[in-house]
Parts: sequence; C-alpha cells; structure tokens
Amino acid sequence: MKRHLIVALGVALLATPTVQAQAQAQAGTSLPAPTGKYPVGLASLHLVDADRPDPWVPQDGPRQLMVSLWYPAAKAGTRPAPYVTPQESALIVKPYPNVPAHTLAKTRTYATIDAKPLTRSLPLVLVSPGFSFPRATMTSLAEDLASKGYLVAAVEHTYESVATTFPDGRTTTCAACAGENTEERGAAIAKSRVLDLSFVLDRLTAKSGWGRLVDRSRIGVVGFSAGGNAAPQLMAADKRVRAGVNLDGSYNPKQPTGTVRGPLLMMGTKENHTPAGDVSWVNWWPKVNGWKRWLSVTDTDHASFTDYAVIRPQVGLPAPALGGERAVSITRAYVGAFLDRHLRRQREPLLDKPSKNYPEVTFWPETASRR
Repeated sequence: MKRHLIVALGVALLATPTVQAQAQAQAGTSLPAPTGKYPVGLASLHLVDADRPDPWVPQDGPRQLMVSLWYPAAKAGTRPAPYVTPQESALIVKPYPNVPAHTLAKTRTYATIDAKPLTRSLPLVLVSPGFSFPRATMTSLAEDLASKGYLVAAVEHTYESVATTFPDGRTTTCAACAGENTEERGAAIAKSRVLDLSFVLDRLTAKSGWGRLVDRSRIGVVGFSAGGNAAPQLMAADKRVRAGVNLDGSYNPKQPTGTVRGPLLMMGTKENHTPAGDVSWVNWWPKVNGWKRWLSVTDTDHASFTDYAVIRPQVGLPAPALGGERAVSITRAYVGAFLDRHLRRQREPLLDKPSKNYPEVTFWPETASRR
C-alpha cells in the first residue's frame, strides 16, 4: 500500500518541470491511441449497493461506486470523453505544485460519450485500479481492449482513491489511506474489492441494460497493484470470472491458504517481481492450478503499468528508463494476448516464449507451465 505523495502521479520526488513540460501541462496531456478496429465509447455508471454499508465511511450509508464502461462502438460519437473531472485533477496533482491543477482534466482520450455500442455479445473485462489510483489511470489499456471488441468496466473503489467525483458534484478522497500499512488492512482492502467487483458484475450481467451485451461465459478481471492482489481472490470467490491478470500487485496474504485458480497472468517490474524479489509471488506461484505465466518488464517502475507511464514525462516528472509509450504498448500486448487466449480461445504465441519484439519482457521461472 502506498501513500498519497507516492502514488498521486506514481513518483515520490517533487520535481520542477522544464519550461517545455510546463507549457505542455498547461495545454493538457494525451494518451496513446487505441490499436483496434472499432471506435470506442464510454459510459459512466453510478451504482449503489443497498445491501452493504460503506466499509470506510459507514456514516455515508450504502456503498456507492462509480464505474467507467468502455465499449466498441458501431460509429464514433461527437463528444470526447473526459479523462477526469477538474476536482479529481486538482487532487491528483496536488503534491506537485508546479503542475497546473487542471492538467489531467484536459488529457486527450480517444473514447466518445455519445457513441452507439455494437449490438452483439461481448466478452467482459473488470478492471480494478491500484490503491489510491483513480480508475481513469487504466484508460490506455481499457480503450485499447474496447477497440478490439471487449466491454471493459473499471471500478472506482470509493474512499480508496485520491479523488472520486459523483454525479451530484461531490468528490470523495482516500479515507482508507489513513492508518498503518498492515497485513490486516491489506486483507480488508482485498475483501472489500472482491465485494465491489462481484456487485458490479451482478449489475452488468442483469438481463436488461448493459447486460444484453455481455457474454456471461467470457468474463475476466485485470487488476493493478491492490487490484492485482484482488484479481485471483475474486476468481476464487466468484466462479463467473474465468481468467485474471495481476499487474505488479503484491499478494496479501503472502501465502495463499489453498490452491489458486488459473488462468492467471502475473506481470510486474523486474526490480521487484523476479523469483529473488517479492516473496508473495514466490509463494503464490506454485499454488496456481492451471495455465499461468510470470513475466517481468525491465526498466519499469510501479506506475509503468498505468497511464502515468506516459503522463509523467509529459508534465516533467521523473520516470523510469523505459519510455512511457513503450511501457503502455507492452502492457497492452501481453494483457490483450492473455484475454484473447482465455476468453476468445485464440492461439497467442506471444505468451509461449520470449519474443524478439519485446526484449524487455522476461519469463519466470524457467519451468513455467506451457499449457
């Protein structure tokens, strides 16, 4: 679990942007374009779980969640989708006084909010962001998957994000960030996320509304950081979810209590996620039953698996050696191949062995399952 200063834009250092970066920050940042054939639409859902009080601020009443739903469109709309609200942008960049408060609100995305969805059965991918990371930080991956025919639902875990704006205009902050970073707290976060994700899945697989587009036999989950920890735990708790991805998330508990259901893709930094690194990955790996891959990416840091890979250098903040667009392309390639293989039953040789097209990616351990 990270603190606000560390995760606001994925860096711990307060840096002074260059004049050029300051000018770009004033104009707004941009994300890489999706690579699929479909235009992308975006819908925002406000969901209320009347059966569960909010776990972090019980006085708020029932658990309320915001969900971003990206989808393949029959035709692009005319209204560009916002990245975050002005209130969210100001809170995210607050630790960096040289970055204008409105910067992220001006970020260019590629989805539109008035696009007509494709009227066909679609595989569904749930997305759980990192602890304190807004759901918007997974936009580059989500837009790319939607452009390739996936319905993608990124869940904002309220009070676990630095900023969440609701339709009534109020913006909540990270109440769950208070307190010590303990295993008990990590377990509570994972438990809450599993309940959030299952509830959203209930709503998205209903017979009306968006449920008419969901292929209930093809559902996966992709999580980053705390969301990555929650991904296999969701699969254990909810058998509707067939495949999971953990992007750079340490597991809590560090030792699973039983077998872990695959297919499971574990992909993280080479600094922390090799067999000599995160002990939780070492402990979980042999317990994964079925198809599995353990990959690491050189010259990355924790936030390289999010939009901050490209946003940080655009506003003049420190970034790792691997360029942001390259980091995004690697994440898109391997996550997309994994989902195509296990939700669409497509042959994906990228997942079978190291690729000369992606020399930054290492397969661990050498005895990884080839099933």
